[in-house]
Amino acid sequence: MSSSELERERDYVHGLYRRLDALRDAAQEQLESVRRSAPGGTHQNRSERDAFARIYEDRIGQLREIDERLAFGRLELEIETETDAESDSAIERPVRYIGRIGLRDEDQRSLLLDWRVPQARAFYQATAATPLGARARRHLQSKGRDIVRIDDEIFDSQLLETDAASLQGEAALMASLTAERTGRMGDIVATIQAEQDAIIRSELRGALVVQGGPGTGKTAVALHRAAFLLYSHRERLSASGVLIVGPSRAFVRYIEAVLPSLGETGVVLASLGQLYPGADARHDDDAAVAQLKGSLEMAALIKRAVRSRRVVPTETQRMEINGEILDVPAELLRSAMQKAWDSHKPHNLARVIFNKAAIAGISRLLADQLRAHGNTIDDADQKWLREDIRTAHDVKVALNTAWMPLTPQKLINDLYARPGWLKSLTHHWTPEQRELLRRERDAAFTISDVALLDEAAELLGEVDVAHTAAEHERKQQRKRDVENATAAIRNMGVDGMIDAETLAEGFEASVERSTTAELASADRSWTYGHIVVDEAQELSPMQWKLLARRNPLKSFTIVGDIAQASAAAATSSWGAALSADVGEHWRLEELTVNYRTPSQIVAVAEAVAVAHNVSITPSRAVRHSEWPVAVTVTTPEQRGARVSAAVTADRAISSDGTIAVIVSDSLTASIVDALQQSFAGEVGEGAAGLNKSIAVLTPRESKGLEFDSVIVVEPQRIVEEISRGAAALYVAMTRPTQRLAIVAAEGLPEGIPEPS
Repeated sequence: MSSSELERERDYVHGLYRRLDALRDAAQEQLESVRRSAPGGTHQNRSERDAFARIYEDRIGQLREIDERLAFGRLELEIETETDAESDSAIERPVRYIGRIGLRDEDQRSLLLDWRVPQARAFYQATAATPLGARARRHLQSKGRDIVRIDDEIFDSQLLETDAASLQGEAALMASLTAERTGRMGDIVATIQAEQDAIIRSELRGALVVQGGPGTGKTAVALHRAAFLLYSHRERLSASGVLIVGPSRAFVRYIEAVLPSLGETGVVLASLGQLYPGADARHDDDAAVAQLKGSLEMAALIKRAVRSRRVVPTETQRMEINGEILDVPAELLRSAMQKAWDSHKPHNLARVIFNKAAIAGISRLLADQLRAHGNTIDDADQKWLREDIRTAHDVKVALNTAWMPLTPQKLINDLYARPGWLKSLTHHWTPEQRELLRRERDAAFTISDVALLDEAAELLGEVDVAHTAAEHERKQQRKRDVENATAAIRNMGVDGMIDAETLAEGFEASVERSTTAELASADRSWTYGHIVVDEAQELSPMQWKLLARRNPLKSFTIVGDIAQASAAAATSSWGAALSADVGEHWRLEELTVNYRTPSQIVAVAEAVAVAHNVSITPSRAVRHSEWPVAVTVTTPEQRGARVSAAVTADRAISSDGTIAVIVSDSLTASIVDALQQSFAGEVGEGAAGLNKSIAVLTPRESKGLEFDSVIVVEPQRIVEEISRGAAALYVAMTRPTQRLAIVAAEGLPEGIPEPS
């Protein structure tokens, strides 16, 4: 490598970092200046101060996230005019540096182009056949703030004659693919290829489905498209946000650092078990249960369940109200219920209308009875009568019996724990179907339950009691603050200089401002401007229904591979998955090149898929590693020891790479124990395992992830124990970027070769 070329690039990038540091310092000074400004003045003054502070805080946060790999590429461009071309042959060709964000010097001259701007398009899409105005593309590989390697791709053959001495290295894509993994998704913005870049930059409208086999870069496309859309449609998306949905907590942990590194910090990342505020379901039901819960039949059941909690009275009800006995005819309550139904509001919100109408009707009835007994009742007394009625025990019982307030959690738990009620709602179900839902009331909610909770919440609406209590407490606290402020003004002798209301505002606890992402995560009714769904083939119809509610505009990026569908309620085609919620307003793009998985591993994985009639998405593997698939047959007693030996053997090849041991749920504990005996402190399970050098994962947890080496334990058990087990095994076998080992004591599935 030419040391002069490397030093030149280092010097330029060091200059970019100096500019980055200067911008950080300036933003920090501006923030501190705003914070030092007087907190007094009008509410508008304080709002303006807080708005400026927020701008500077966001800018500082963005600049801090960008430190690693600030610049990753350079384009050498054609000379733009014939006059330039005919001038001195030594003229310096125009260049553009490409990076995570855009930087300008103090005179507003461009130093670094943001990778998302149109002028950076050639860095991803230029080829020798279509150079897009570029003569050469240079990839800058860095460690910390230093450039450690440069790799050139040439589009203009004249450069090979005139500048051959300055040209460097192999293509950056292959270099990044052979680099060892770190447990988090690596920096791949600089290695996005042309077919991926075209998809990333495609228009926002409608639903885009990106289909591709293992290793084709689907997740890279999904994340970079999110960053590109946030940049290109900032006005629309900054307020509404972007939701990125992954199949598991492990997957979310794996990718969580990627978007901040691209300059976007306002994105919500969630697993399927986290799509309901406050929920963090980590386990799913058995296949048959998950399939039933994922079906649209559950939406109809929940709707019937909500309706059944509204009981129309048929007889006159006798109530005691503050010592007065009153007979309330059934028609009065039926009329109040009709007003609530006519509002077409969700159950709990309509219940408020029912209660008000019923209490008003009972109040009139009670007033007439009191007058008949010789009492004088005027309009001022009506308020007290309504309060007596509202707090009367008999009235509460009657109103709650007719229209019960419900939370989503209670409704779903009652469906599961009350077999008699479930039977009354499911006359067309078989006893076996009902038994699938049977569970104790205190059982933890599963991943499949999350969509059902959301469906119930949509039909129920908010319970008003908590909101009313919180509002009442806020008003009481405000009253106490004003009283304290009045006393403080009197004690300090500053009457007339400041009023109690203004001073009370200073008593209020400062509320930490929330980002769009924080607001969206806590609000079930939030609607996003765009939703990215990774491993989308795994979603059930109920989960799609949930996501459709979160995005009424139906603006989706949907990435996945039908062949890798392994969940019980997963889809068999994109048309089937999207027809109910998106209709026909979606378009399909395909990724055809497998950059990640070595060809010899792909061959074995595809042989297993074909042998088990798993329809795979064709792709072309462009890499071949030097290690064949290693198959070890052992005994159940020696299984753990053989897995440990496989890890040791892999460590002998590379001591720094990541290793995933993929095993079915039933064997996870025993394999973790065996590995801990040999590698204490280095082994982690599930999402937490991604921070360890040896991660023990189930096939579901491994979806969308990649590791230097993978050891698949008991593949036959994966096939037998997991719904769509052959597809789950195919997924597990296509996670490695370098080496694959298989350890089996219970036989080998068809397609896996016997050990030689």
